[in-house]
Formats: sequence, C-alpha cells, structure tokens
Amino acid sequence: MKTITTFFLILFLGIGFTACEKDPGKGGTSTIRGKVIIREYNRDFTIQKVPDYPGAKEDVFIIYGDDAVYGDKFETNYNGVYEFNYLREGSYTVFAYSKDSTKNYDLTSEEIPVIRQVEITAKNQTVEVPDIIVLK
Repeated sequence: MKTITTFFLILFLGIGFTACEKDPGKGGTSTIRGKVIIREYNRDFTIQKVPDYPGAKEDVFIIYGDDAVYGDKFETNYNGVYEFNYLREGSYTVFAYSKDSTKNYDLTSEEIPVIRQVEITAKNQTVEVPDIIVLK
C-alpha cells in the first residue's frame, strides 16, 4: 500500500511541475508596444506622395511562440501606436499587412506581412518594437 501511495504522489508531483511550465501568451505581466508608420506611394511605387505619417486604425497581429495562427489583434490608435499587454516570457511575432512594392496593383490586391520578431526575457518588461512601415 505504501508503494502505491508513493507512486501516485510522485506521479502527481511530476504532472504538477510540468503543467506549471508556461508558454508564450497571455497571463503575464509584460508588454509589447510599437508604432505603425504609413508610407504612401503612387501606383507604381516610384514617387512617395506625402511624408510618412502615423498609421491610425491599422490592424496589428501577434503570434505567441510557435503557434501556427495569430493569437490576438490590436487596432492602432490615432498615433499609430499598438500595445499587447499581460504577456508571459517568450518569443513573439508581431506583424501588419502592407502592399508589396514589387506587385502591380492594377492586377492584384495581394498584401504581404511586415514582420517583427520580439523576445520577452523577464517579468514586468516593456519591449519596444521597431516601427512597422506599411506601404499604401
């Protein structure tokens, strides 16, 4: 009887310790923050129409760790700023969609992701992401 009790105690402790390992994602105390900048061009991307400006109301996506699909989406504020809060330590991918300067937009509407890789290494950390430049 003592051996069975010891076996189950070891089993439950083993499961408990492995279940406590947290993957990247929500549930932490860290933040990823950045800004989207719009760069507007003419149809064939040869002339920039206006100076760069903040990308208001642009969708920014975040992928937690190695996930195959995005875990959350944030719409930028009037200054083009986005922020993902309450994140755990780990690797993240942040991206927004942009036109591709090599495409002919008379023939396609295909966009490409502008990707930034981010690493949170500690609790209560705020990671500033380099600007995401979106072509329009």
